[in-house]
Amino acid sequence: MDGLYLLWWVQEKQMSPALVATTMAAGDLALMALEVPTGWCADRFGNRRSLVLGSLLQVAGMICCWLAEGIPGLVGACLLVAVADAFRSGADQALLYRTCVTLGREPEFQRIEARSRAVQVVALALLIVAGGAVVARWGFAAGWLAETLLCALGGAIAFAMSEPPACDGEVDDTPTPRAKVPWTMVALVILPLAFLDAAGSAGSFLLQTTGDRSPMHVTLLIALITLADAAGSVLAARLPAVGVRSQLAVAVLGLVLVAAALTIRGALVPATIALSFSTGVLHPLRAAAIQRMATDAVRARAASAASACDMALSTLFLLLAGSLLARRK
Repeated sequence: MDGLYLLWWVQEKQMSPALVATTMAAGDLALMALEVPTGWCADRFGNRRSLVLGSLLQVAGMICCWLAEGIPGLVGACLLVAVADAFRSGADQALLYRTCVTLGREPEFQRIEARSRAVQVVALALLIVAGGAVVARWGFAAGWLAETLLCALGGAIAFAMSEPPACDGEVDDTPTPRAKVPWTMVALVILPLAFLDAAGSAGSFLLQTTGDRSPMHVTLLIALITLADAAGSVLAARLPAVGVRSQLAVAVLGLVLVAAALTIRGALVPATIALSFSTGVLHPLRAAAIQRMATDAVRARAASAASACDMALSTLFLLLAGSLLARRK
């Protein structure tokens, strides 16, 4: 249902795009505020437990999206999904990195992360198309039922995972390991992707809420954007680790794409697809850089801080996009 959330609220529930944008922005703000606290929970109580709890909350969020009514239902659904995402964010990368270290495959983390992300994104694209077909054939209720069952399956998979042991010398959560993290360098690694991600999300929002597109047209368009992201991750699996300068160069290219989308008629679709490809490349590169800078005591929090920055910029860009649509009415 990823490609149909906005259609569900705007067309089926008769809510204005500006209201939906504002509510989604509130959800992003909640997620941003919860990122670091939930990252601390993952570092303190275990990444696996955090993933399981996030999946259970995701199921509750999908049920709320489906059955709740009016503005309170929209707000409750967005907040539940935000809390669920916060508990999963950071914990997944930390769990994978610690598993690689335990198995003696730490140098392969970037490749494994990139390939896993590519598979995940391709599967998401296929599910988006399938969701459009399900809704077109049996209606939105069938789509929400399928989405809820898939979230429950994700919770079962997380429950079946194992928590790897802590790295030697990094068992206790003390100020000492936190001081070893070069947070300034982490921030410089975080910002380029955060900008590209926010611009791509705003472009996707505009494509879904403007024009007179059918549900199938919207799902196919979102699937194409998603596949571009997957293609970027496939490329990242073959790239060496890169530093801050390379990631800043990609961000400059993204700025050019944003300028083209805003000034050239018909450029929004190709620019959004290109931005999605760029974020697909940078996500595994940034994840690897952050995990190698962090320690076990703050590993999930470091990844969550990156996600919080992504959310901050995405919220800003989403509000700007909603404002732009409101002005056009």
